[in-house]
Amino acid sequence: MSAETDSQTPATPNTDSQSQQMNGADVVVEALIREGVDTIFAYPGGASLEMHQSLAKRKSDIRTILPRHEQGGSFAAEGYARASGRPGVCMATSGPGATNLMTAIADAFMDSTPLICITGQVYSKFIGKAAFQETDFFGMTLPVVKHSYLVLDVTELPRIMKEAFKIATTGRPGPVVIDIPKDIQQAPITPEWPDDVPYRETKIPAHASDRELENVLRLIEDAKRPMIYFGGGIVSAEAHQELSEFVERTGIPAASTLMGVGSFPETHELSLKWFGMHGSAYGNWAVHQSDLLLTFGARFDDRITGDVSKFAPQAEIVHIDVDPSEHNKNKIVHHPIVSDIKYAIGRMLELMGPKGFRKPNLEAWHQQCAEWKRDYPFSFKENEHILPQHAVQTLFELTGGEAIITTGVGQHQMFAAQFYDFNHPRSLISSLGLGSMGYGYPAALGAKVACPDREVVDIDGDGSFVMNVQELATAKIEKIAAKAMILNNQHLGMVVQWEDRFYNSVRGNTILGDENNIGSPENIDALYPDYVTIANGFGLPARRVHKKSELRDAVQEMIDSKEAFLLDVITPYDEHVLPMIPAGKTVDQMIVR
Repeated sequence: MSAETDSQTPATPNTDSQSQQMNGADVVVEALIREGVDTIFAYPGGASLEMHQSLAKRKSDIRTILPRHEQGGSFAAEGYARASGRPGVCMATSGPGATNLMTAIADAFMDSTPLICITGQVYSKFIGKAAFQETDFFGMTLPVVKHSYLVLDVTELPRIMKEAFKIATTGRPGPVVIDIPKDIQQAPITPEWPDDVPYRETKIPAHASDRELENVLRLIEDAKRPMIYFGGGIVSAEAHQELSEFVERTGIPAASTLMGVGSFPETHELSLKWFGMHGSAYGNWAVHQSDLLLTFGARFDDRITGDVSKFAPQAEIVHIDVDPSEHNKNKIVHHPIVSDIKYAIGRMLELMGPKGFRKPNLEAWHQQCAEWKRDYPFSFKENEHILPQHAVQTLFELTGGEAIITTGVGQHQMFAAQFYDFNHPRSLISSLGLGSMGYGYPAALGAKVACPDREVVDIDGDGSFVMNVQELATAKIEKIAAKAMILNNQHLGMVVQWEDRFYNSVRGNTILGDENNIGSPENIDALYPDYVTIANGFGLPARRVHKKSELRDAVQEMIDSKEAFLLDVITPYDEHVLPMIPAGKTVDQMIVR
């Protein structure tokens, strides 16, 4: 973004002492460092230039990663947050720089990701006057944030920065926007740093009462077909250990949402993996036929419930969530309980002994679930081509299931979750509530920065990947060894699947390649674009593969690379993601095979 001219002279920053004068931009950077931020993803421009100057002076204290697009930077900040559990931080200039953050902000809001978005703004005197690169970013972000700030007094900056982090991370996590006019960044201040900031009592996470939790334990004792349905709240609350112990001590099978994947090991005999529109048939059947459904940190999303009026029709439903606004919003439940989920599960474990909890006899239920798992696993029919499911399976085998997987949005996203077993939380990072294409590779960069010792692979589609392909430059220059495995079918695969299922296969602008060469993976020279050449143009190694005999070696080459690597895997376009519960339908209408 181009910088506007101005006649004001910035205050000379001095960060040698807490009590010495600095400018507002220095306060922002010092506040980030005080909050333990080690990395910020930031793209400069005229209205944020002061803060970039302050960052340049503190290189030894905080790393500034320059993305090649503000959306890429904000998705990377999300990936950092999702992989680490710490707030991700991004920054952009005013106007188009700020609006390019909007998708990630909405995404973080939907997926409860702690995100701090700092934006430059025009001079205070120009606000509301349609100045160059001015937008009402405060106003436009209000529907998709936990809080937005427009800073008009430099003395409030230390408090606002402290408060922003507390809001983003307390209770249900989410995004916070801090919009700072340029004159506020330049204004001199001798800051007073608060040790803490007050937080309205109604916003402090509640703890369930013992009476509520004892009632849940009694319900479990009497259940014949209980199920645990858990979501991203388990991940946010770091409650995976409590959940695993709860499953072991109660014997209740568990199925997750995609947000909760990995919080309970998917290789465990009581795991029914994840359920919903494209989830396991056995998970869907178990929830549908349950007589007690314990919902932990989930929100009855439409992709989970289908026709919500017919969701778990025989079950008495317990819903424990830190956000009371989720109770009875999508699904009327019998026992809504407002609580931090880590506390609630942990306290139930503590109460089991004193209250003489009797583990229910679930032998018949376990046998039924085991039969479903045996007879209806995720499966596919092999042919002479590389199928996307096979590519994901190969990656799982060669990484031992220990990689962090990010995805874009589409068929590849579902195949990744179906055919890669996750045994740890924060190992599947994907845009799930908003469904943002272009998310996968920037998120992989952020995840790799947060977890440099773990293998990070973006399983992406050719449609999603190209939306932020420019971030290959970030990977090269910043030496971030995040890998990308593109399942390239030359189509917008998920939309094509819907066209095939519901629109008589009429192609409504869903073909990405040359229509004259579609349907022939062997005609590899005609496939477009050439991602290997693109990656090489950014200075990175890459490989294209279309023969099954070459796949395993190619995946291993990608894994072994010491720098970012792009693997372009050519797949057929007519493969469908199954099972599938059509939108608004019920489990009884699930397409299994």
